[in-house]
Amino acid sequence: MKRLVAGLLLCFSAAASADYSEHAGVPQLLNTLKQEHGFSDAEIANVRLALVDAQRLPQLVEQEKNAPERTENWSQYSRRIDAARIQGGVNILQEQAAYFARAEEEFGVSPVVIAGIMGVETRYGRITGKIRVLDSLATQGFDHPTRTRFFMSELAHFFVYCRDAGIDPRIPQGSYAGAMGAAQFMPSNYRRLALDYDGNGSKDLWTVQDAIGSIANYFTNFRPTQSWRRGEPLAIRAHAVFPLPENLERNGKATAYTAAELIKAGIVPEVPLPPNTPVGLIELQLDQGVEYWIAFHNFYTVMTYNPRTFYAMAVTQLSLRIQQQLDAPPP
Repeated sequence: MKRLVAGLLLCFSAAASADYSEHAGVPQLLNTLKQEHGFSDAEIANVRLALVDAQRLPQLVEQEKNAPERTENWSQYSRRIDAARIQGGVNILQEQAAYFARAEEEFGVSPVVIAGIMGVETRYGRITGKIRVLDSLATQGFDHPTRTRFFMSELAHFFVYCRDAGIDPRIPQGSYAGAMGAAQFMPSNYRRLALDYDGNGSKDLWTVQDAIGSIANYFTNFRPTQSWRRGEPLAIRAHAVFPLPENLERNGKATAYTAAELIKAGIVPEVPLPPNTPVGLIELQLDQGVEYWIAFHNFYTVMTYNPRTFYAMAVTQLSLRIQQQLDAPPP
C-alpha cells in the first residue's frame, strides 16, 4: 500500500510540476494567437501563465489512442444503447419539446437524432467530463505522437474562446480530448457553430437548450457537402443472401453505391428502396456473426461529428429505439 501511495504521489507531482510555457511548440502557438486572432501582449502573457499551470496528463493520450470505437467490437460497443439512455432520450424530448421542435423547424434535423447525439456523448448533459480542458488540450497538443497538429489547433481555438467569452482558461472542464459541454464540441466548433438557443446572451453548451440548437446547426453548417437532409433516414437493416465480394466497400466515409448495386452484390434491405438511392454498406462484427445495415447520406453526416462507424451506428440505433418508445402505446 505504501508503495502504491508513493507511486500515486510521484505521478501527481510530475503532472503538477509540468510547465508547458517552455515547450518548443509554444512560440508557434503564441504567434498564431497574435497574428491570426489579434491577441494583445497582455493576452499573450495570460496564455503563458495558463501554460505554466497546465498539467501533463499522459494517460489522456493513451485514452485517445485506445478509444472504444477503435478497440471494441459492435457487441461490446452497442451496450451503450441501454434502457437508461433510451428512457433518458424520451424524457429530454418531452421536457425540452419546444427547443427540439424549433431546431427541427429551423434546421430540419430530427429531434430523436439530436437526442441520440446527446445520449451517446454525455447522457443528456449529465456527464460532460471532469478534466480541465487546458490540461487535456495541452497534453494532447504537445505530447500526442500522431495528432499534434490537430490538438494544437484546438488549443489555440480554446484560448480564443476563453478570451472572447471572458473565461479563465483554467476553469472549463471537458473530456480527455478537450470536448466541452452537453454537445461535446471541440473549441473550434464551439466558436464557429455554438448557438445561444435559450436567448440568455451566452452560448453555453453546458445547458441542454443551447446544446440542442447547436447540434442541429452543426449538422447543417459544419460541412456543406455533407449537410443534413431534411426528412431523410439514417440507416436501415439489411441481410446478405450470398457471400459478398471481397472488394465490396464496408464501413466507408460516404455513400459509395446505389441500392441496386448493393442488391446485385448480395445485400438486401429490409424495405424496398428506389434502385438509384445512394447508399453505403455497414458491416458490424458481433461476438457471433455479422450484422448488416444500409446507410444513407444522413448517416455520414453523423460521422462528421465522430468519424467512427460504431459511433454513428450507436446514434442511429439509439435514436430508433427512442422513437419506438415514443410511438409505443401507453401500458
